[in-house]
Amino acid sequence: MTAELQTALLLLVVGMITVFIILSLVVFTGRTLIWVVNKYFSEEEKIEYDYVVPYIEDDGIYKKKLAAITAAVEIATGGKGRAVKIERV
Repeated sequence: MTAELQTALLLLVVGMITVFIILSLVVFTGRTLIWVVNKYFSEEEKIEYDYVVPYIEDDGIYKKKLAAITAAVEIATGGKGRAVKIERV
């Protein structure tokens, strides 16, 4: 191999290792931050709702529309979100 090719391969390997290390640090710090926030800061802010039929002001929102809105919220949030109040804007 020529000296230029060796230098190019060395730069390639060093660059790939550097990118791997930096991305690993980003993932590790992100996971650590998420863990710390969930462990220490989310306890006061948890709001628990019992599943009830969403409150609707008598604006003429029909039952089919209510069912569609509720289904869309459940699909978008993966079953974790609930519609608490629906009002016409």
